[in-house]
Amino acid sequence: MLRLLKFILLLIVIIGATVAGTMLFLNRTSAGTPDAPAAPVAEAQPAPPPVRAPIFAELEPFTVTLYGEMRNRILYTAITLRLDNEESRKQIQDYMPEVRDRILKVLSAQQLAQIQTPEGREALSQGIRASLSRPFAAQLPGPQIEDVLFTAFVVQ
Repeated sequence: MLRLLKFILLLIVIIGATVAGTMLFLNRTSAGTPDAPAAPVAEAQPAPPPVRAPIFAELEPFTVTLYGEMRNRILYTAITLRLDNEESRKQIQDYMPEVRDRILKVLSAQQLAQIQTPEGREALSQGIRASLSRPFAAQLPGPQIEDVLFTAFVVQ
């Protein structure tokens, strides 16, 4: 009986040593070996500049008549401008009657078949952007418009 007890105790010590050795080996390979030289510290790179909040100018909706070959249609659209800076937003607000006039001229010149396609809407967006980017006064630069966003677009 004593011999059996010694054998079981020896077996437990061998199993414990095996488990301890395995744990030590796994910890070394996952965390890097202590004898290996430390990886070179990467040079401190400056933090990326913070992302600035977008500047939007929401315009009142527009309703224009589109003249077609068979019959006329109505275009109702709401537009929001994404601007580059606060000066551009102030300029858009200060010259709002002229802003609306320029947009109405671009919208009313559109062909029905053209604006019903994604490519046509993109061309319309670019046309509005080009029209509004021109200076409103000779001594001022034009507003810096990043994008023209259609928040509503209905043709009836």
